[in-house]
Order: sequence, then structure tokens, then C-alpha cells
Amino acid sequence: MLYARKWAYGRNPAFYDYEKIGGDCTNFASQSVYAGSGVMNYTKDFGWYYINANDKAPAWTGVEYFYRFMTRGEGTVGPVAEDVPISQILPGDVVQLSFSGESWNHSPVVVALLRQPALQPADVLIAAHSYDADNRPLNTYDYKAIRFLHFIGVRK
Repeated sequence: MLYARKWAYGRNPAFYDYEKIGGDCTNFASQSVYAGSGVMNYTKDFGWYYINANDKAPAWTGVEYFYRFMTRGEGTVGPVAEDVPISQILPGDVVQLSFSGESWNHSPVVVALLRQPALQPADVLIAAHSYDADNRPLNTYDYKAIRFLHFIGVRK
């Protein structure tokens, strides 16, 4: 969460900025999760890692791939999340939005809750790239579907 706040309006030079080639939101979410976990999974194609702009796992920058990796059932290395109701999210968790209702498009990071447990999107403040933001109320997005990823641990 501290990482997300630090880099919400900037770009960490250690990571490529994908803003102009499809968006940087999940790259930013991955950086934030990595800052908290300190562990990557270097399994080619199916892991979650970043080496450079051209050598990264699809899960590092792809919204749906990120979700599949983080919620995987098997005991592979890396951070692990659960798809939970809004009432179970905490700062440092990730929200995913579908703007069309057909595909998942955006991965902001939860930086604060105005009420705990959160009962509605207005209770959740996020940081994000692609639509750079910090302390943005989640209810200010226009979306068709939403899901909440709560991190439960890191497998080493």
C-alpha cells in the first residue's frame, strides 16, 4: 500500500511503463503486490514475474492473467489471493473492474478504507495507473462488474 501511494502519480524507473501500449494498471498493481511480498514466480508463461519490458509473465500486466495467478489453487511460489466480498478487503488488496461487463479491464490497489469493514464502493479508496489516481473513491468509476482480491499470504 505504501508503494502504491508513492508511485501513484509517478513511474518507478525499474519497471517499464506500458501506458501507451495497452495500459499500466496491472503492471502497477503487480509492482505494489511485489513490494509487499518480495517473491516472484519465474515459471515461464504461467508464473508471475518481471525481468524487463520484454521478459515478463502475462500475469504481470494482464488483468485476467493476474487474477488467475493470484487465485490459483496449487501450491506454487508467489503471493496468493482470494476472491472475496467487499467487506473482506483491506489496504494492499486489489480490485478488478469490468467496464463492459464482458472482460476485465482495470486493476486498482486499495490504499484506504473509509469504513471497516467496507460496505460499499464509496468506502474504498484506491491508487491506480492508466487513470492515475491516489485516494480515489472506488464509486467514482463507471463499471459493469467488480471483484475484490484479498491477499492471504505468500508461498516461498
